Amino acid sequence: MKELEEGTALTLDFAKLAKVAGNCPDVIPVAVQHADTKELILVAYTNELAFKESMTKRSLVLWSTSRNELWEKGATSGQTYDLVEAFVNCEQNSLLYTVRPRAGGICHTSNQNGKPRNCYYRRIDFTSLALENVDP
Repeated sequence: MKELEEGTALTLDFAKLAKVAGNCPDVIPVAVQHADTKELILVAYTNELAFKESMTKRSLVLWSTSRNELWEKGATSGQTYDLVEAFVNCEQNSLLYTVRPRAGGICHTSNQNGKPRNCYYRRIDFTSLALENVDP
């Protein structure tokens, strides 16, 4: 079990944006929303190349800031996503993509039944700041 992904300790990465800016300076954040349920399922990044790929393919293509490469979400797992709509914010420095999963969830983790889930599967307890897995 990976403690970061499955544990109950809250260890927020407040340095993420600094790391992204240092390694991948030409990216903007993308909030990814399920087109049918309106659930926020992922926050990721895109650059010009990934953005153009998404628009052309009508598929969820992002920029992996950890691997510094083009990332078609689900290409290796088979859990790919149709890009339904794309929106830009007023300052044109972030995007909102609405997507429809072709199969499964969106996260690289799975629940105890082996089913993929969305990335926001742990709730923070306000008092203890412990994490509760709501899709174990």
